[in-house]
Amino acid sequence: MKKNKVVIIGAGMVGMSYAYSMVNQGTCEELVLIDIDKNKTVGEALDLNHGLSYAPRKMKIYSGDYSDCNDANIICITAGAIQLPGETRLDLLHKNTKIMKSIVGEIKKTNFNGIIIVASNPVDIMTYVVWKASGYDRNKIMGSGTTLDTARLRFGLGERLGVTPKSIHAYVMGEHGDSQFVAWSYALMGVQPIYQVASKKDAKIKFEDLEFIEDEVRNIAYKIIDCKKSTYYGIGMALTRITKAILDNENSILTVSSYLDNKYGHDDVFIAVPSIVNEEGVSEVIELPLDKGEKEKFDNSIKIMKEIGRASCRERV
Repeated sequence: MKKNKVVIIGAGMVGMSYAYSMVNQGTCEELVLIDIDKNKTVGEALDLNHGLSYAPRKMKIYSGDYSDCNDANIICITAGAIQLPGETRLDLLHKNTKIMKSIVGEIKKTNFNGIIIVASNPVDIMTYVVWKASGYDRNKIMGSGTTLDTARLRFGLGERLGVTPKSIHAYVMGEHGDSQFVAWSYALMGVQPIYQVASKKDAKIKFEDLEFIEDEVRNIAYKIIDCKKSTYYGIGMALTRITKAILDNENSILTVSSYLDNKYGHDDVFIAVPSIVNEEGVSEVIELPLDKGEKEKFDNSIKIMKEIGRASCRERV
């Protein structure tokens, strides 16, 4: 039986938070760490292995190289420049475009035939860059998208409404960045629409709170960066969730960066939308009939991603 094998390219804080999350959840059987700093991956692998006595399953964890991609189920790219205080995700574009093209060049030298998850920012554009540079099936490449933003939204709503985030069903769509938006017309607390909840006289949230919550979700990463220089735990857990959906063939709906092919009136762009994720990658993009305001926000987000994304693909390494 083929093992569930995951390769992480980039052993920084995001990559190692992802690895640590997978070890604690027993997500895969074999975990390979690749980084330009070989000594770091050696040390990280040793450190993770020393905790396996307390992990939920047996795992093989080691420092590897690109040849280990040959039989991997998933490659997750977390390598890239760190977002500094005052920088937007788009400011990272030029630095990380070169890094992505270099990594893809190494992957293409192998016989890899699995799924690629991109987590490097700006993630929607980097996913497009990886797809263009690789020539792989677009359904087998996805970005982490707004999976973390969606988790932040659910946490914030759950805190205000006094329910577990697991009972909040709401999605952040568009860019993982400043042009993202909440599809409030599809947001639910359990089975009750958030709009209906907010309309009650004794409601814990009001309509005027929704814009504040959306803005808070959009900008909370900047607060974290100001406090501790970078964010990594939340995205590590989000990547583990995506990985589990793929390896377990779940058909789960997640807001990953997916390729639009005449969906929402757009094509030739990767952007975060509710998508069905399974062992084949993104098996289906779910097209929601957005209201007028949401559609305008989505169109604007896609316009930004297309303009910048195409320019980045023309850059030479």
